[in-house]
Amino acid sequence: MSKAFTRQTDDAPDDELAERDAGDPLPAGAKNYITPAGHRRLRAELAQLWERERPRLVETIAWAAANGDRSENADYLYGKRRLREVDRRIRFLARRLDLAEVVDNAGRDHDRVYFGATVTYAERGGATRTVSIVGMDEVDAARGRVSWVAPVAKALLKARAGDVVALRTPAGVDEIEVVAIRYDAID
Repeated sequence: MSKAFTRQTDDAPDDELAERDAGDPLPAGAKNYITPAGHRRLRAELAQLWERERPRLVETIAWAAANGDRSENADYLYGKRRLREVDRRIRFLARRLDLAEVVDNAGRDHDRVYFGATVTYAERGGATRTVSIVGMDEVDAARGRVSWVAPVAKALLKARAGDVVALRTPAGVDEIEVVAIRYDAID
């Protein structure tokens, strides 16, 4: 098949790729709040990509390029594609870390819900849930970590224990009651 009839998304401009791979964009004018542990994880990932993975890929690509015909050289083609992915992730992490504002509320004694809080709330049916309010780059639903811009976090922010707040969902408005607020270190 002629290459004229294949789609090459790898040739898209960097800005377009960055937009497509950026994940959740920050709300306009918002700060990129992050916990100290989340900041450490992003820095560690950036260091691992920049200091270990990227140099290995460059070495493999140079070796594969020296082997001759690049058009059918799988090591070269895969290596170039993977290098573009790694470079894209490095640019994304660098931008996020540049915009990051580390907020450490661990051990604080706030009586309201703020960033970094672990909140237990009761739903209308009596079921209780516990969530920790974290940065957009730290979201992990399986561990009960929700972004500070998520609807449940927005509903809980600034509430006190015992408050009933309105949670807007696609099914309508639900009421949830704040049961407990604590500020543990989030790992």
